[in-house]
Amino acid sequence: MQKGFTLSEILITLGIIGVVAAMTLPTVINNSRNKALETALKKNYSVIEQALNMYQAQNGERFLVENAERGSVKSMLMNYMKSVQDCGMGSNDPQACIPNYGIGNENNSKVYKTFNGKTELGLSKFDDGQFVINDGSLILIENVESSGVVYISVDVNGYNKNPNRFGQDLFMFQLMKKTGYLLPMGAKGTDYYSDTDEYCSPTSTNNMNGAGCTYKALTDNKYFTKLR
Repeated sequence: MQKGFTLSEILITLGIIGVVAAMTLPTVINNSRNKALETALKKNYSVIEQALNMYQAQNGERFLVENAERGSVKSMLMNYMKSVQDCGMGSNDPQACIPNYGIGNENNSKVYKTFNGKTELGLSKFDDGQFVINDGSLILIENVESSGVVYISVDVNGYNKNPNRFGQDLFMFQLMKKTGYLLPMGAKGTDYYSDTDEYCSPTSTNNMNGAGCTYKALTDNKYFTKLR
């Protein structure tokens, strides 16, 4: 006589499967999301570099920050990248995807936080040009004419998707003076390099914590596996 499973045995087995799934599924989802963010960061880095290289090929020289008037970085990049939405400048601009109306203004978009998620991220480094490219990534530019500072940041999965944190889906690059090279922020020589990890730490309270994570994200093959 063939013996089958009893109803209670089946229910117990299903219960065990459910508990195991509940324990492992969040990890699987988190790992999948982080892998997608890693891939998107590398792709966007390549796309921005290609735009700068195309500018050089067409003009015979690198795009130099010393000659970058406010708004010129955005115009240059949009000429060589497949953009689908022009978000204006960002400062006091109703067209902006991430508007900045000044500290404490209720019209500010409060969507980004620092690396550890404990502090709201100021918007002053992202309000000199914004546009969305064809994969949905948001390009954000800091283009200070008086000091020759050019930062190019990218929200690699778009500003409508979480985690919306510096160093997790929002990454910053710096266009270097004299050479015109694009470096991941946090590399030696960039403005947010720190040998104490002040700008990329789970415990730092610096209001730019996460700005220096781009270099780590591109060079540490375990960086994204440790994101929570």
